[in-house]
Amino acid sequence: MAYKHPESVLVLIHTEDQVLLLQRLDNPDFWQSVTGSLEAGETRFQAAARELLEETGLQWGPDIELIETGRRVRFEIYPRWRHRYRPGVTHNWEYEFYCRLSTPLAAVLTEHQAQCWLPFEQAREQASSWTNKLAIDRLILARNNAQL
Repeated sequence: MAYKHPESVLVLIHTEDQVLLLQRLDNPDFWQSVTGSLEAGETRFQAAARELLEETGLQWGPDIELIETGRRVRFEIYPRWRHRYRPGVTHNWEYEFYCRLSTPLAAVLTEHQAQCWLPFEQAREQASSWTNKLAIDRLILARNNAQL
């Protein structure tokens, strides 16, 4: 078995005033942005672009902007998932990306059962993980600072 690498990406897909959240197949109470682990030899940007395509059908390119924010958070891996990592690995680094769209687009769902576009503040409340909430908070702050 190949162990997962303890680094991942979170891609926050948004428009000027909405965020896309995806409902997990394995837990209908869990809403999230695009996430995924880096694969062997893959850069953070490559992982973000791959996960974006795999989970939504959206492909980074001239019409779809994908930006690494330079932010990362470290979180504890839930004990029930630690068997996927090398023995002794307990924490993961998650790198934050923004994918800005001019208008909301429907995602082609492969790993999720539903999607919703929500205003920033509602998306922050709906997001299940603290790292996702933090990424949305940063987006809200950036938007508010740009309006000053």
